[in-house]
Amino acid sequence: MIDTIKLTLDKTMFWISDSSKFEKNMMNSLRGYYTMVQNPTKGELKDGIYKPRLTLSHRFNCSKRFEETLAIELSLPKLLFGNNFDELALSDYPTVTDKLENVLRQMGVMVFRSVLDRAPVSMVHYSKNIPLVDGSTPHYLIGKIKEANIELFLDTNQTDYRNEGHSFKYRANTFEVAFYDKLKDLQQAKTSSKRAIEKDNLLQLNLFDQLTKKTPLEVLRMEVRLGSRQKLRQILSKIGLDIEPTFSVVFKQEVAQKVLLHYLKEVEDNYPPLLNYQYNNPKQFFSDFLISNPKTKLSSALKYLAMRVLFEEIGVREFRQLIGRYSSSAWYGLNKEMKHLRRSEDKSIFSLLNESIINYQPLRLLDFQH
Repeated sequence: MIDTIKLTLDKTMFWISDSSKFEKNMMNSLRGYYTMVQNPTKGELKDGIYKPRLTLSHRFNCSKRFEETLAIELSLPKLLFGNNFDELALSDYPTVTDKLENVLRQMGVMVFRSVLDRAPVSMVHYSKNIPLVDGSTPHYLIGKIKEANIELFLDTNQTDYRNEGHSFKYRANTFEVAFYDKLKDLQQAKTSSKRAIEKDNLLQLNLFDQLTKKTPLEVLRMEVRLGSRQKLRQILSKIGLDIEPTFSVVFKQEVAQKVLLHYLKEVEDNYPPLLNYQYNNPKQFFSDFLISNPKTKLSSALKYLAMRVLFEEIGVREFRQLIGRYSSSAWYGLNKEMKHLRRSEDKSIFSLLNESIINYQPLRLLDFQH
């Protein structure tokens, strides 16, 4: 569902009842420009008190006129539950907006509930915590996703595979997609907040200490971070939703599911299908491949065997670079051919992720307390 969101309100949508709660962040008295901030303190987070991050700005707008704007950035699950392991449902929306209105009032900002409903969204993070109940681990799945060499397929400018393989993310200027071990990230945060992916983890460092009976728990988190209003509009259009991104609109479960599935499909579509076949040795692979694809010509089967051996030996990235000297489109032709192969009997690594998003059920910590 939805996790972090950033609302940007114009001067007609709010008023400041107590400006003393804000701290000066930047000011240019000659130009009339300033920003003031109000963020949750470390002490508040340790005490379980969560607040949005507020930025009050007086700046030029696109019409070259000064205007006052208020940016409200927060994790909605942390606001409601005190953590973002527990996930929101559509039915939580009235409670979330009521609580946000009350918290903002305590922070010296007055915003009516009806205004929050239509507040423009300038950033949003959609996510799903996926419990792994088939014996697999986040580390294994993240390693398999990384094999696709996403930076060669998609319009990205950086990939990051870190924390000993417990997280993988790829990004461009306006979006980021991350896959990471949710529990491992909290462990990293206990060591150093700089090593964790999440912000404001002080709020939930002892989250799993609450379990009276600890059930073995493995959770892979997928998160899509859309960092601008323009990017959000672009993605909504791509998934067939011609809607203006306001708070009440982006909170919808249907929107969250479609956005997550859109990015998951991009990765899956470009994942070499041969990697779905188990590989212990060439003989075993060749035998299993022929069983799954009995109508494949021997010459084609041998070609796929050679490719799979090379994938194992040098990886997909180096293989692509190797064949690129013959033709810039050589890889795309091979990948298109592979799409016609039958799946191996083993489930695709993406099956569990797709099913968890399509059959969305909010994950709650209580689910693991028996």
